[in-house]
Amino acid sequence: MADKQTSSIHGEWSSRWAFILAATGSAVGLGNIWKFPYITGENGGGAFVLVYLVCIAVIGIPIMMAEVMLGRRGRSTPINTMKRLAMEAGQSKLWSFLGWSGMIAGFLILSYYSVIAGWSLAYIFKSASGEFTGSSAETISTLFGDFLAQPFEISLWHSVFMLITMVVVARGVRHGLEKAVRFLMPALFVLLLIMVGYAMNSGAFSDGLRFLFSPDFSKITGPGILVAMGHAFFTLSLGMGAIMIYGSYLPQNTSIAQTTFWIAGADTVVALLAGMAIFPIVFANGLEPGSGPGLIFVTLPIAFGQMPGGLFFGTLFFILLLFAAWSSAISLIEPAVTWLVENRNMQRFKACVYAGLATWLLGMGTVLSFNQWAEIKIFGKTFFDNLDFLTSNIMLPLGGLCIAIFAGWLLPRLMSADELAMKSDSQYELWRFLVRYITPIGVAIVFLKAVGFI
Repeated sequence: MADKQTSSIHGEWSSRWAFILAATGSAVGLGNIWKFPYITGENGGGAFVLVYLVCIAVIGIPIMMAEVMLGRRGRSTPINTMKRLAMEAGQSKLWSFLGWSGMIAGFLILSYYSVIAGWSLAYIFKSASGEFTGSSAETISTLFGDFLAQPFEISLWHSVFMLITMVVVARGVRHGLEKAVRFLMPALFVLLLIMVGYAMNSGAFSDGLRFLFSPDFSKITGPGILVAMGHAFFTLSLGMGAIMIYGSYLPQNTSIAQTTFWIAGADTVVALLAGMAIFPIVFANGLEPGSGPGLIFVTLPIAFGQMPGGLFFGTLFFILLLFAAWSSAISLIEPAVTWLVENRNMQRFKACVYAGLATWLLGMGTVLSFNQWAEIKIFGKTFFDNLDFLTSNIMLPLGGLCIAIFAGWLLPRLMSADELAMKSDSQYELWRFLVRYITPIGVAIVFLKAVGFI
């Protein structure tokens, strides 16, 4: 057995709290504030939330523990980590492809994530300039459509977002990633609480709470359960290399189980707070909670344009959205940057320039798929839709499934027990049971549903 590596060459978090903030920042993103509210609206509210929480517990947390464990055990990029651990466990070096899959998935996701994040950046200025004030639903829908039709404007905001992301990553673990999340995550929570306080005075706060927390089990459907299961998996940034590389910077004496529960808890609280901030505003203005992806960029601007103080709080909301996207983006590019440093002997700054430019260039395909390439379809989907489908429905579930199989079935029991160092044997046995049996079945069902087999 190879000697256990005690620290990463890229640095280490200064404390357990720094890791919790960073990993929470990775997990908390557009999925919590943009996607969670609208899929909750589409799937009936409280019953969906309850199913989602169960899925976080039995799918999300066990895989996150496994991914952090593998990262800290390997102390390297996801590719080199999987290669090293496979050799340690007497398994095939081909397991390094799991690392490749995660790194490439993160790279692909960031290429289009940056474009959507650029929209939130643009909407900060649109809201602050009063473009939504007093505007009708038709006017705001037209405004969004006109915005998407402008490739130069979208690419400008995409470029700005990629630049601010790479500035943080170029500064390294402690001076870049850690400093950024120490500011971004507390700021995000404060902004969310302000928005919830604002929603409390909207006149429909009780309606919003009832919608979120009063389950109507007649509204639970098979497709809704699958959506909850899938979102529980994706919201924690699993299977894309980000949590594995962040785990490689985790101090050895830090409890993986405790930190994972903190991260999953914080991620869930942010999603619920987002719902508490958004749904009362939606109901107070007689809007539709299940209005789909347009909830943030069309429905909410309609509400902000009509309500007192809407200009200020609308601007605040899109700043919140930007912070959430920014904290996730820096984790998505980190595996690619560290791989260039380790395998191509690049300085970190140069690696950031190469990785950032490549991501930005691929992102231009997403920019154009909303306008000039909108009619170009492959398998009936635009460039953006294909990227989203490939990563969300194929690469991430397969990555998560492979992480569960490797950690639960192939990594020797002594290694996983040593790295997790849980307080009791029963806690370890519960994790091992979930990651070997329950979690893989759940992820496999999501994957098979996504690709049309069930």
